[in-house]
Amino acid sequence: MERMQIYLTEGERKALAAIAGRTGRTQSELIREAVDGFIDRYQEGNRLDLLRSARGMWKDRDDLPDFEALRREFDERHEAAVER
Repeated sequence: MERMQIYLTEGERKALAAIAGRTGRTQSELIREAVDGFIDRYQEGNRLDLLRSARGMWKDRDDLPDFEALRREFDERHEAAVER
């Protein structure tokens, strides 16, 4: 393990100390756990897996707006704004 210095706001430091006190864990353990979670969430492979798992999740919904019509409206507004 390597030592690293970080800067926390006073609120972050107090909250971390309180959580450490409630859980009986060290602040270093909590920080490592948070960093591991951040890495898992944003690691390239995991992000791609999440996107793939979300594909088609709204395909059977009928309460969503017509996205093609929304896109056309956006394009028309953009063109009108550019012409000004």
